[in-house]
Amino acid sequence: MPIRRPSPPSTRPVIPPLALALHLIFGGTCLTAVALPTPAMAQAQSTAREFDIPAGPLATTLNRIGESAGLLLSFDPTMVKGKTAPAIKGRMTAQQALEQALASSGLEVAPGGDGTYTLKKALPAPAKPEPTAPLKEAVLPVVTVRAGAARETATGPVAGYVAKRSATATKTDTPLIETPQSLTILTADRIAATGAVNMRDALGYVPGVKIEPLGPDSRLESTWINIRGFESIQPGPYQDGLPLRNNWTWGAWRTENYATERLEVMRGPTSVLYGQAKPGGLVNVVSKRPQPETQNEVQVQLGNNHRRQLAGDFTGAFDAEGVWQYRLTSVIRNAEYPVDGINDDRYFLAPALTWKPNGDTSLTLLSHVMRDRAGVYSRYAMEEGSLRPTAAGTKVPKTYLGDPEFDHMEHDQWSIGYLFEHRFADNLQFRQNLRYGQLRAKLDQVFVPSGYVTINSNDPSDPQNFRILERTTFGSNEKVRSLAIDNQLTATWKTGNWSSTFLTGLDYQNSHFDQTTYQGDAFAPLDLYAPVYGQSITKGDPYFDGWTRLKQLGVYGQWQGKWHDQLVLTLGARNDWASMASDNKVDGSSDQQRKSKPTGRTGVVWLMDSGVAPYISYATSFFPVTTINPDTGKAFNPETGQQWELGVRFQPKGSEGMLSASLFDLRRQNYITTDGAGVPRQLGEVTVKGLEVEALLKPLRAMNLTFSYTLTPTAKVSKSVAPEDIGKNFNGTSRHGLSAWADYRWANGITAGTGFRYTSSNHGDSDTANAKVPGYTLWDAMLGYDTGPWAIRLNVRNLAGKEYIASCGYGWCYYGTQRQINLTAAYRW
Repeated sequence: MPIRRPSPPSTRPVIPPLALALHLIFGGTCLTAVALPTPAMAQAQSTAREFDIPAGPLATTLNRIGESAGLLLSFDPTMVKGKTAPAIKGRMTAQQALEQALASSGLEVAPGGDGTYTLKKALPAPAKPEPTAPLKEAVLPVVTVRAGAARETATGPVAGYVAKRSATATKTDTPLIETPQSLTILTADRIAATGAVNMRDALGYVPGVKIEPLGPDSRLESTWINIRGFESIQPGPYQDGLPLRNNWTWGAWRTENYATERLEVMRGPTSVLYGQAKPGGLVNVVSKRPQPETQNEVQVQLGNNHRRQLAGDFTGAFDAEGVWQYRLTSVIRNAEYPVDGINDDRYFLAPALTWKPNGDTSLTLLSHVMRDRAGVYSRYAMEEGSLRPTAAGTKVPKTYLGDPEFDHMEHDQWSIGYLFEHRFADNLQFRQNLRYGQLRAKLDQVFVPSGYVTINSNDPSDPQNFRILERTTFGSNEKVRSLAIDNQLTATWKTGNWSSTFLTGLDYQNSHFDQTTYQGDAFAPLDLYAPVYGQSITKGDPYFDGWTRLKQLGVYGQWQGKWHDQLVLTLGARNDWASMASDNKVDGSSDQQRKSKPTGRTGVVWLMDSGVAPYISYATSFFPVTTINPDTGKAFNPETGQQWELGVRFQPKGSEGMLSASLFDLRRQNYITTDGAGVPRQLGEVTVKGLEVEALLKPLRAMNLTFSYTLTPTAKVSKSVAPEDIGKNFNGTSRHGLSAWADYRWANGITAGTGFRYTSSNHGDSDTANAKVPGYTLWDAMLGYDTGPWAIRLNVRNLAGKEYIASCGYGWCYYGTQRQINLTAAYRW
């Protein structure tokens, strides 16, 4: 894939986000600054350098030239709309590169005395020049911009792997270095480079995230992950700041990597801005949105497991002024999981439209339709025979334990919503984000409920006792309707040496789940060594047939204050009113609960001139529970979470990159455990303590390097009504996690990259494995080639095809993802 080279950063942006600044300065005349002035600007004009820029839109080519040479160019975007530039290749000066790019455009550049350039129409020389009336050239004024981050927004595209702004942790467009909590941003370029085909794959290089707590699973695709030791499937991920709510059932929302601009992982409690949540953190998926510049791509992908995929991404403006902008992203996939006959097919379409009548108002409509048709694929096995050998030996689960002719997972979802912004004044802005969607999931499968069938009770060690598995059926038919809305009002002001940003908000979500779930009787034992499929299968009667409704109303406020551009304070508070109601037609039972809970966060960041920014923060969370207190007959109080975090970020001056490290003490409180008689009590606590290190660097202009390390010495039950549970490992959290990725692009267009992911051993969920679950290292690789408008990339994940156990617990083990090979060819114009 092409390597886009952003300009070197500086430590202090001196204007607000670029589009707004230009509007304010020039009264609506939209100019675009595509590079930065530097002290060496004059030298950059005359220094020859290597250029290798494929043919494409003229604006993109000018941007690449400016970024590569580190110079400043200003132009009206309407001048270059619809124009293209030839390939720029070879050793030349920036002036020569610009002349080549503009050769057939009818435009030319005018160098300024201070080392800057302006773009203007090329005027023909008059046949008879009038000496008394010299020609006056209308040269556009130059805008001086410091800091590449000024061109970046919290939700927009980022060239390369290093994003420096985000809204996930604050709901305001905030520099990452000023955020007092751990946050990882995965850009679209980085996701594609590592060959990630779904959200779970993309998170494999993020510290503190366990992507395979139950191995690969087609039923939940990629939503079942652990963050800082805690599962995040419920309440689920977020998309564009709004929840994709799940009730811990199979009706879980899905996302599409090809339609994702960035993935953002916020670690630690998040309730102060998002309401009810597990304490580990959340994932926010930022959708691709319309762009003013025309960019088109058609992509073809072929891979193992009969993978064939066609995708397209088209964006631009309908009019010369960019008032109306569009985007259309689509995916058609025909594939299989690594079991013959287990389909993995998808149809996806995401139209989007933006209306920007002026610099103060914008409305973006986002929508999507997704249709998945798949079988049921999960790689589980009995602990005896996988982690521990039996008399029959050890068998990697190549035998499919279900029935390919019966198992299936149908998933259909759609949503429509909008992102609205209006600026009443320079210091007062209102935002409203809304989404409504519906989802249908239909699951039928054969699975193993218990274990081996005893053939010879007289000899427990007989190998015949370890080859037959009893099976049963399970299924669920679910429908989900979900509405989420978030209203935000942001005010900014300056008092003396203090700059303040105050955010106040009101959000609401309402999710309705209709569900019919059954489990059948035992039938059709399966011989692991001589499996027979296609037997007569009978579905069981439903044990739940009814509905569940989840509601949440939250009011929140947040103040971000900056003193002398060095000390950053963040204070936030929130109160939620959450309710749950359910009705089961099978047994006539019903339940209704209402809970209210305040949460908060405080953080301090110190911005040093060296680019180092230490911080400390404290945050809390809450999550309602449905377990009934036997003493009161009502549901227990919500679980709570709290975290202290001490960290530091380093943004090196004069180079592209970001380094961070954090120490945290995270506690899940009011955790429900059961005593010796099986009676639930709300006396539990889980403690997770650890260290996370992350680095994103560009040691060379054409090289990217990422690194992450996770140390979790404590992830255990610290309080319980059952004394024997205290001290046990929680969720099979490993002590060490390590990953690294590096890629390099040569001048001839070839790119090569490789990375590894290491997870250390553990003793299973709650230390229930009867043997140590071994650690494992997985290698990934990428080879790419860019020429003109073409980009070709070969990705291999789990390069060695390693068979490994991702996790174990309570008598079961779950094997990890097998080798994935994908060849992608993209044509861009």
